Amino acid sequence: MFAEFAFPIFEKSINDYHIINDVYQPTVNPYEKGTIEYLLYAKNWVDTVQWHYEDIVRDPNIDPVDALDLKRKIDASNQVRTDMVEYIDSYFLDKYKNVAVKAGAKINTESPAWAIDRLSILALKIYHMSEEANRAGASAEHRAKCQEKLNVLLDQKNDMFISISDLLTDISNGDKYMKVYKQMKMYNDEELNPVLYQNKK
Repeated sequence: MFAEFAFPIFEKSINDYHIINDVYQPTVNPYEKGTIEYLLYAKNWVDTVQWHYEDIVRDPNIDPVDALDLKRKIDASNQVRTDMVEYIDSYFLDKYKNVAVKAGAKINTESPAWAIDRLSILALKIYHMSEEANRAGASAEHRAKCQEKLNVLLDQKNDMFISISDLLTDISNGDKYMKVYKQMKMYNDEELNPVLYQNKK
């Protein structure tokens, strides 16, 4: 099942990142370029770096210039993340292109790749909540509360495994069909963001 296949790749990306634990470290993708494994690892690496950008930018003592630089990095990271989700959906579109869609087939509220995106973020939540549940020096109360949250996240992981598997099974059987909407982000587009196009005059 795809979710169970993807999750260990996400975990490997997260663990590899935390060996150095630096947002500026280079990515060393261990999978062959052009494979779905390569894409999943790269996708989660972007998510992991952005997770830490979001931590850093919340430092109350951060220099405003550094904060602005980080905000722009986060915007760029969001665009890359969206592009990668669309690449993953292209994989699914190709995989199921010959499926005969049944009369009365339904469309899902999100595409398979956006569900996989949520699974990638969930892997990060589990990693960091586990850190907090086991953090040396934290109070017993803190660790207990984090363990409770971790248990919920692990339960959510199992539910997502089932729901993603059900969605892909429905698509492969023709009971649901894929329809991918390209993300029309406007804030980075000089033709669509009024702040940008007004400054071009």
